[in-house]
Amino acid sequence: MAEAEEPGPEDRKPKSDEAHSAFTPPPGMEPEVAEDQPTSEFALPEGFTPPAATATYSAQHSPPAYTPAPTPSFPASSPWQDRMRTMLRMPVDVRPVPEPAQRQSEAGPAVGRVLDLTLRIGELLLAGGEGAEDVEAAMFAVARSYGLDRAEPTVTFTMLSITHQPSLVGNPVSASRTVRRRGTDYTRLAAVFRLVADISTPEVEISLEEAYRRLAVIRRNRHPYPTWVLTGAAGLLAAAASVLVGGGVTVFLCAALGAVLGDRLAWYFADRGMPEFYQFVVAAMPPAALGVALKFADSDVRASAVITGGLFALLPGRALVAAVQDGLTGFYITASARLLEVMYLFIGIIIGVLAVIYVGLQIGSSPNPDEVLQIPHRPVLQTLASMVLVFTFAILLQQERSTVWIVTLNGGVAWVTFGALRAAELPPVPSTAIAAGLVGLFGQLFSRYRFASALPYVTAAIGPLLPGSVTYFGLLSIAEGRLDKGLASLTNAAAIALAIAIGVNLGSETSRLFMRIPGARTEAKRRAAAKRTRGF
Repeated sequence: MAEAEEPGPEDRKPKSDEAHSAFTPPPGMEPEVAEDQPTSEFALPEGFTPPAATATYSAQHSPPAYTPAPTPSFPASSPWQDRMRTMLRMPVDVRPVPEPAQRQSEAGPAVGRVLDLTLRIGELLLAGGEGAEDVEAAMFAVARSYGLDRAEPTVTFTMLSITHQPSLVGNPVSASRTVRRRGTDYTRLAAVFRLVADISTPEVEISLEEAYRRLAVIRRNRHPYPTWVLTGAAGLLAAAASVLVGGGVTVFLCAALGAVLGDRLAWYFADRGMPEFYQFVVAAMPPAALGVALKFADSDVRASAVITGGLFALLPGRALVAAVQDGLTGFYITASARLLEVMYLFIGIIIGVLAVIYVGLQIGSSPNPDEVLQIPHRPVLQTLASMVLVFTFAILLQQERSTVWIVTLNGGVAWVTFGALRAAELPPVPSTAIAAGLVGLFGQLFSRYRFASALPYVTAAIGPLLPGSVTYFGLLSIAEGRLDKGLASLTNAAAIALAIAIGVNLGSETSRLFMRIPGARTEAKRRAAAKRTRGF
């Protein structure tokens, strides 16, 4: 028997119509081919040679898919704060990569030690009351100067962290540090700023060991003023503030005594580990008690000025300015924490004053609410008192002696401006904002001139603008049961405080508009702010 032949490829195909495509021509019908029809509408006609300008390129010789933006050039004369802020607001891939400012070993930068030094410097700045943006700029300047150009610092109210990733495929290195203690010492703050300026300057060679040694010296340095000077400055501040709101010689002495007693009580509680909230409660009581006692003894004396002077010495203007500055520059978590701190301290002052005023009302000491806001006009005396207030405030902030006179002059100019605007019948809130704007403008100019922080030239200068009399009127109204007037007055005090903070920040930003920003010649070189969504 003959073997059956295996079916060929053609025989294995299915015979049904499903095997045919819908576009297959029927048997016996050949498709017509149009010879003059191009294969594509983009095909070139025959005989046409494209010019050289339109010639394509091969994949091996293709241009780069991403062309980086032009990098800014930073003149050596520009402050490091401006240079670092400019680069922090740029994406990482378009930041310039200059040569490190400090000499390194052939093995490269010691990443761990550089990150540790950066965090320690940032800790001192944040604990001293510096704004979050300036702290980040300082940390970035230190890390970048020692060769860590891909470092990213992050600052919150109590936590500092920094991450360095050497390349896109390298493992990132992160470190963090917690800020547990805060203290106001602008002399130490200025020394840290000088250290950062020296580290970020190519002409000055500072090794890591030298930077650590200078940082240790800064931390060990004692405050420039002894405790008894600080206590006397607190008393003189309250006394000058009482003259500012219409007090006489008797009021001057009582306000000074009340502030000294309050300061000593606050130090006593601080030495025993009590929270700062309770320190403000007890510090507000002696001035209020002396004011109530003075009113009980002599009804003709302007006793309200004693309490108002004590409030001037306690209102947390420094923390308020830093809080609003962080909020306006985009650090919302830090700003919220600072504002919460201000609220707690303010509530502590309110509790201390209200408790004493309520006791005074029970024993028959009836203050005159109308005299609180009816401040007599004594331009020369009030200007001198405002400058004394700023001078003593600067001492309480532990400022360098070379900056005390500058900030005193700045505060005097602010008070004269405020008085002139109020004489022109401008409302208190815009008058305060304009005067605070001048404080911020001049403070930024002074800091640029000396390559230092703006805080020593700004914080004490806003002292005469603080809402002491409005705050006391609100507390007195609440103690007398007039909640509507009391809350309205406290709201007005909060509006004035915010006007001070916003005015200071606006003045500082205005100074940057008129000053030369590093690399501001092209669009890519400007100090761009963050773009926010507008409802979409």
